[in-house]
Amino acid sequence: MKKLLAFALSLCLLFSCLPVLAEETGKEAWNDPPAGFDQRQEDVIYGTTVFKTYLSTTTKTFRKCLVILPPDYTAEKDYPVLYLLHGIGGDHSEWSGGRPDVVIGNLIAQGLAPEMIVVMPNVRARSNDMANPSDVYSAEHFAAFDNFINDLTNDLMPFIAKEYSVAEGRENTAVAGLSMGGREALYIGLTLPETFGYVGAFCPAPGVLPYYAEGGLFQMADFHATEGLDSYILINAGRWDGVVGEWPETYANTLMQNGTDVTFYITEGGHDFTVWKHGLYNFALRIFD
Repeated sequence: MKKLLAFALSLCLLFSCLPVLAEETGKEAWNDPPAGFDQRQEDVIYGTTVFKTYLSTTTKTFRKCLVILPPDYTAEKDYPVLYLLHGIGGDHSEWSGGRPDVVIGNLIAQGLAPEMIVVMPNVRARSNDMANPSDVYSAEHFAAFDNFINDLTNDLMPFIAKEYSVAEGRENTAVAGLSMGGREALYIGLTLPETFGYVGAFCPAPGVLPYYAEGGLFQMADFHATEGLDSYILINAGRWDGVVGEWPETYANTLMQNGTDVTFYITEGGHDFTVWKHGLYNFALRIFD
């Protein structure tokens, strides 16, 4: 934690050459969620959350995930899928604290989002994938998160496609995450643009680009969408986020410098579900259209 806090203080010097974005940029405006957007409503029927395990050839273990099925799910219909990723100390259950079943369920009930399947996996792709490990800020732990791209494509996505009625194509597949999960969402979405048409990063963590502790998943010049396969990308940040600092804005700046359209905004809050739920609301409002 001390390293991350110290790093945040140095960002202004390290990246002072980058242009400063307004608090709302990109091809669409963002929306402040209405009151009660994350609260259960009496007249709304919500989906069912199912606990599943699958065999991972990547980690050679059985792994866990939670799957939110839309109301009245039926195998007679194909559904788009959102993969929703947790943070550095969490596991497949962390997003439950953000009530994604309620946030997305309310949008579906209002006709503002299509019915979708939401998959919440464990992003720590190694044999010991318990939450809050003792090596939480180690290079090995970061590498386990980066390894999730292999577990996702080789194991989890085929499992979900076998278990459920999934709509195929990048226009029906999204990935988003909070903090470290936001870092991985950017990595996965931009590495696999033929698979993912929508990418959401809510307070994304350091490491997508080079910094003092890691060489970066991308170099700055290579951090952009693939020509002809532009994805919808949303990045948000908390005004008082002292954990990831200015990295969300740096990522958005770099993408735009490299010619990639992105929606970026800053909202009230820190490194917490106030901001992460805000991002999820705006992301779910704009995907699978």
